[in-house]
Order: sequence, then C-alpha cells, then structure tokens
Amino acid sequence: MSGLAEVLLKEGFTVTGSDRAPSDLTRKLEDDGAGIKYNQVADNLDAFPGINVAVYTAAVHPDNPEFAECVKRDIPMLTRAQLLGQIMKNYKHSVAISGTHGKTTVTSMITHIMMSAGENPTVSVGGILPVIGGNFHLGSKEMFVTEACEYTNSFLNFFPSIGVILNIEADHLDFFKDIEDIRNSFAAFVRTLPQDGSGTVVINNRIRDYADIVGDFNGTVITFGDESAMVSAQNIAYDSNANASFDLFIRGKYVDRISLHVPGEHNVHNALAAIGVALRLDIDETAFKEGLITFSGAARRFEKKGQLGDIEIFDDYAHHPQEIEATLRAAHNYPHKRIICVFQPHTYTRTRALLPEFAKALSLADEVVLADIYAARETDTLGISSKNVVDLINKEHPGKAHYVPGFGEIENYLLGSLLPGDVCITMGAGDIYKVGERLLGG
Repeated sequence: MSGLAEVLLKEGFTVTGSDRAPSDLTRKLEDDGAGIKYNQVADNLDAFPGINVAVYTAAVHPDNPEFAECVKRDIPMLTRAQLLGQIMKNYKHSVAISGTHGKTTVTSMITHIMMSAGENPTVSVGGILPVIGGNFHLGSKEMFVTEACEYTNSFLNFFPSIGVILNIEADHLDFFKDIEDIRNSFAAFVRTLPQDGSGTVVINNRIRDYADIVGDFNGTVITFGDESAMVSAQNIAYDSNANASFDLFIRGKYVDRISLHVPGEHNVHNALAAIGVALRLDIDETAFKEGLITFSGAARRFEKKGQLGDIEIFDDYAHHPQEIEATLRAAHNYPHKRIICVFQPHTYTRTRALLPEFAKALSLADEVVLADIYAARETDTLGISSKNVVDLINKEHPGKAHYVPGFGEIENYLLGSLLPGDVCITMGAGDIYKVGERLLGG
C-alpha cells in the first residue's frame, strides 16, 4: 500500500490513510505529504474530508470501522489489486510475477537485471530491496515490475504484458477450495495477458500439466525449469557460503556460467525465471549476468542478521512447507554444526490444512522450536496450535521439536541451548524476526 500511495502522491493526488503504528514507511509518506492516522476508527474520515475513493487490502474486512464507514457514506472503494491494475495500464511494458513461492526474489532479480541494462523500472516488491532503498521505486513510464499474488484472486485485476508463473502449490486454503481451484485461477491469470499475440507468459515447465495452465494463449510462451525447458540450468554447484552457480542453457545451447550471491537450488530456478523475462525484453547476456551476481537477496530471505559469538543468526520469510524445505536445504550447504529452526506458523487455516507437510519440512532442521501461531487476518476457531506440529514432528523424530509459545521464553531457551558453530534461523511471515534481533541486542 505504501508504494501505491507514493505513486499517487508523485502524480499529484491527495493521499490519506491509517495504520496500526508508525514505521519508516509511514514516516516517509508523511514527509511526502500524506496524512496518516495511527488508529482505525470511523472518525478518521472526518479528519480527512473530501475523500473521493477508498483503497483497502485483503487484510481489511467489512467489520473494520473505516471500511464500514466508507460503505455507510457510499464512498467508491477499490481493492489494492484493482488500484495496482489501473496504475499498470499507464506503462508501456508491465511484468507481473506470480506463484506460490519466490515472487519477491524474482521481482528483485528482474529489477537488478533491468538496472544493470540501464533501465529505470517502476518496481513494487513485497520486501525491502536495498538497490531501490525500500519496497517501491518510482521509475520511468516504460516499465512496471510487480508481484502478483493469487490470494482472493487479486492478480486477476492486473493487466500485465508479461506474466510469470513460478509454481502452483496448495496454499491460501481459507479462500481456495483445493489445488484445482488454485490452478484454475492461474489459468485465468494467463487470460489477463494481451490476447492479440503481443503478450508473453514465462512459466515453470515443472508445474504439473503446465500446458493446461497456458491453454490456448496465442502470445509468446517462454518455459524455464528442467532440461527440456527453453531456459534451463545444469551442473549446479555451491561455494563455501552456499551461494549457487550453474551452466545456463537457452534452447538447449550452452550460454555461460552464471554465479549467484544467494543460496539454494530454488534460487537457481528463480534466476531462470528472471532470465526468461530478460530474454523477452531483449536484455543482453552481460546485463542479466551482472544483474544476478549483484543481487544478494531481499530482506527476510535467508538474511544473515549477525553473530552471537560463534553462533550465526539468520532470518527467513518462509511460511509454506515448500518454502521451509527450500530454505533448510539451502542452509545445509552453509557451514554449520547444527541447524536450529525457530518457526512461527502463519494462520490457523494454513497450519491445519498443511500439518503433515509442515512437520516433514521442519524435520530437515536438527532442532525445531515452535512459537505460537501468528493469526494475521484470522481468529482461532479451528482448534489447531503449534503444539500439533511439534507432536507430529516428535512422533517421527522424538525430542527434535519443542513448543515454546512466547518470544521471551524462546530467547531464554535459545541462550541456554545454542552451541558454537550452530546456525539459528528464525522463520515465518509474522514477527518472529524479533527473536533474532533481541538475541543480537537489537
């Protein structure tokens, strides 16, 4: 939301809004002229008279007092996705990166590649990206690059000229019925691309029956993934910091050795997706090679936070079993004696729907500490807790997992159990990162 507010401010709109608490992002918006209240009450609409349209995120429900007051006053309303889709229409090229995992990383990689090629894209990304100094960059009207989330079908409000589909897995099952429902939404996302032959879809050919997702799309299709894809990787290797390198093949022909400054095989495939977009935009090999090697990760993506003696503290946003597995497998390539994962599950519905998958993925760590579930937009009506995950892990690996509900308790537990040479990773989409920061004195 802050990035879209920045676009509108710089286009001359009056922007007001509310948030739960001040942050660097809200302070920057206030410096740029936005009016912000740090509560969410109906009276805020009187504090900012003359509102023409209200924009809200998927996390805001009809019982929100500001939402309800807008409805009462018959103020036109747009979702964040609808506004983003309208903004995208003003750009010559727009790239929307979708998928269950990897959207922030691939959006960031594409941004680095474009900037290495001398482009100045407008970028909206779901994490803090150092090269643009935040989560948003207002560039030229030539290129818009953004993440495209499937939750509540919000990405169906976008109008990209290039659509990227990284993967399709079961998630957001508080909204989708099942995996087939999710696949249908991604197929509909393809249909938001130009159907006159000018559009492009970049898709992972490891997605089950990916051709069914593409359907009868008559634009350009660029596949990445396994060796049969247009863009593929061979001879993957890792350096002493677990960073990946690989031989790049395009249309079956060797191109060059590509080195990354991020770990894990999943990031090799993220890089392939970014290269697929670069090919469509006629960005040369030198630019995408330089762009990828300068990318050292977005915030909260296997981010090293610091050291506590001989113990290294990392943080990662992973909150889906496949993301957890990818991060922990990457961590195994990093020098360590033990990997200690401190995980905060994100939402009750996701935890219940994917309970066995969570237990299996987390078991890749040497020891697992489970905090209480981060509720986000939900209330606890499902009878599920982090202890259910702990019990399932310990059923197969007795003593590996521990339920330690509060952050203070977790910090005390870690201070008493971490050993020299350990790698400790805080993990989750909530506020579990605070544990690592407190351990490091933050």
